[in-house]
Amino acid sequence: MKTNKSTFYLLFLIALAVSATSCVTTKTVRYLQDMPTYGMPINESLEATVAPYDELRIYVLSNTGKDDELIKPFNVLGGNLSQNYVNQGMGYLVDAEGNIQFPVLGKLHVQGLTRLQLQDTIAAQLIRNGQLKDPLVVARFMNFKVFMLSSSGGRVINVTNERCTFLEALAMAGGLDWYTRRDRIGVMREVNGKRVIHYLDPRSTEIFNDEFFVLQQNDIIFTEERPYKFFNSNLNTVLGFISSITGLATSAVAIYSIYKMFKPNN
Repeated sequence: MKTNKSTFYLLFLIALAVSATSCVTTKTVRYLQDMPTYGMPINESLEATVAPYDELRIYVLSNTGKDDELIKPFNVLGGNLSQNYVNQGMGYLVDAEGNIQFPVLGKLHVQGLTRLQLQDTIAAQLIRNGQLKDPLVVARFMNFKVFMLSSSGGRVINVTNERCTFLEALAMAGGLDWYTRRDRIGVMREVNGKRVIHYLDPRSTEIFNDEFFVLQQNDIIFTEERPYKFFNSNLNTVLGFISSITGLATSAVAIYSIYKMFKPNN
């Protein structure tokens, strides 16, 4: 019947639309598609650096083991918290200008230094001031975390060491679903007092040389969803509605046909 044909064509068009919008190929989502079989060199120059409001744990030790009394002032427990001295369970808080207050040495500008550079800077100043001959300085980030935002919600990623790459953060967040745009994964970071958004594409090995590949503390990763996700998410509702309408139309046609069959002739 004409009504049934119309219903068939309608459902056929919907099926085509669903197929077109839900077609996700391996090329669309696979990570590092151009990764050579012989591997790639590691870029060791990309490291996390100290930023304002970081919390650092710094210990001063002696390589010789003979200067225990001399190193005590540099490992203060308690002290004046307003000056950011080390306390149990706390560290040196980097202020808005990128400085910390370190025992005896006073104000130190640490913003922009890697962990190893920070250790070398403090050790060199102790030697230069004649306070220690052979110091061993150990520094660690205490509050290294990044954030992940997506349409399904947000997540805080706590990093247990001082280095976290973009791919590692995605893995710790549970990876990306099939609906996430790989070419529009943004990383927001504070650079020179401004918030900057940079986009990375994990399908290409180019990310290994990107300055945003190694994440900094408090970076925010955010993703965008492909448009057809919203269509697919409501597909069951739409199809259920269409099924109900089709059922009602079919029932109406059947009732009308029965009515015509038993309609008395005048």
